[in-house]
Parts: sequence; C-alpha cells; structure tokens
Amino acid sequence: MENKPHISVVSPVYQAEKIITELVRQLHENLAAITDNYEIILVNDASTDNSWEAVVVECTKDSRVKGINLSRNFGQHYAITAGLHYAKGDWVVVMDCDLQDRPDEIPNLYRKAQEGWDIVYARRTERQDKFTKRLFSKLFYAVFMYLSGIKTSNNGNFGIYHSRVIAEYNKMKEYARSFGTIIQYLGFNSCEINVIHGKRFEGKSSYSLTKLIRLAADIILSSSDKPLKLTIKFGLFVSVLSFLLALYNIIAKLTGIIQVVGFTTTIFSIWFVGGIILFVLGIVGLYIERIFTQVKGRQLFIVKEEINVIN
Repeated sequence: MENKPHISVVSPVYQAEKIITELVRQLHENLAAITDNYEIILVNDASTDNSWEAVVVECTKDSRVKGINLSRNFGQHYAITAGLHYAKGDWVVVMDCDLQDRPDEIPNLYRKAQEGWDIVYARRTERQDKFTKRLFSKLFYAVFMYLSGIKTSNNGNFGIYHSRVIAEYNKMKEYARSFGTIIQYLGFNSCEINVIHGKRFEGKSSYSLTKLIRLAADIILSSSDKPLKLTIKFGLFVSVLSFLLALYNIIAKLTGIIQVVGFTTTIFSIWFVGGIILFVLGIVGLYIERIFTQVKGRQLFIVKEEINVIN
C-alpha cells in the first residue's frame, strides 16, 4: 500500500461511544468499493463519555483508522480543522459521525468528483430531523445569509474535496471559523448531488439553539461588516425620526396643541437614545473582541493524543 492514501475521511467525534463501531464498519465497507488505499481520521473533541476509548479500539483493529484526541472541547469546526491538518488523501471526505451523513453516499460523491469537480457537496433531499429543528435551521440560515452576505445552503459539511482545496483551507488562520463558509470563500469548481439523509444512529444532536446563535454570530462578525452598516442606517433613521418629532413639538407648541411640556416624553427620549448608543457600542465591541482574539495568535486546536499517525 502506498504511504499517501487516495481517500481520507475526516469525522469529528463528540459523545458518540455507541456509534463509532458502526461508523467505522460502514466506512470500511464503502471505501473498499473505491480503493483499499484510504484512511479514516476520527477527531475526538474531548467527549465526556467513552468515545475516545471506542476510537482507540477501532485504531487497534486497522492501522488505516487514525485517532486524534483534542485536549479540550474546541467545537465541531475546530475538530474538522484538526482532522484536515492530518489528512493526506488525494480526496478528502468530511462528514459527521452520527451516521446521518451516510457512508454509502461516499462512492456517489467520488464518482461525481471524477467528472472534473474540485468540490462535490451532499445536498440532503429530505432531512430526518424533527420539525422544530428543521424550522430553526431554516431561520438560522436565512438570518445568517442576510447579515453575513454569504450565500449558502443548508447542506451541512458532508462532501468530498480535492486535496488542493484542503491545502488552501489549512492556510486559513481565522480563529472564528466555519468549515463551509471558508470553503465557499476559497472558490474552486463545485457542484451538488442529492443524497439520502439518514436517521441519527443514537443519541441527539449537541447543537442547541444557543450554540447555533453563537456560531452564527462568530461567522457573521468574522466575515462581514454588514451589522456595522446596519447600525449606521439605524442611527440615520433615529436621527430623522428625532428631527420630525422635534419639528412636530415646535409646531404643536406654536399652535397651542401642547399646553404643558411633558416629563414622560423627555425621559423616554433619553432612554431611547441611550439604548441605541449602548446597542451600537455593543456591536462595535463585538468586532473589537474578535480582533483581540485573532491577534493573540493562539492555536486553533491542541492535540493531546494521536494513534496510527505517521508524520
């Protein structure tokens, strides 16, 4: 077998101790239909269950399974980044570990890539998620695309990527990162194919609404200045509104409509304008915080243990 694998599969692992064995079995079965020269990279994002122990077991069975154990929980997109730094394949598949991204779709992605595409995304035709999750997901992506100015689809990370795409991705050092957003920024020839979205093998998603909002904020603030531009428009709107209100009060005073100047209007105006100032300062502060985080230049991930990895 050549040292350089033809296909690498990168999968971030979190709270998946009961899924690992089946995931690896299905990957072996479907990758073998393409080539025997492959590697499976499982990146444990500091799971609190026995996920790492399950990864170790699979690594001892087959040296093509490689285990990466992060020192703490960095998050899904950082775990993907860690795995991609280890991937050596001509083609790299990125997929979740919960088997909703089905391994039997990998041969389809690979065949499409051989037509000359650098990137082939897996488009889920019918999501096997609860209605509330699908609804929140659609709202999330709608707001995200409006504020970030990035056109994206709700496809997740599942897809196959040429090694030249991954090489460019690994050069990107943004601390606030999203795999799909950075891949889109890189360009390259891409297409989508329809895939079946599987049911979650076990457990439930670790992505809560709060985590989705935090992720969206990180991506938007790191890739777009639209929130700042919106605050300028909002400030202009308030200024025009305040001018019209002042003009009305002058006319009302001169025409005798207002007999006694009200205390409530004054207090309301102060609170309203003060709230807007704090809101705008908050947005600016978030951008400054992102700059502060980036200039510190800390590692995107820290690896605690490696198994079957040859540098």
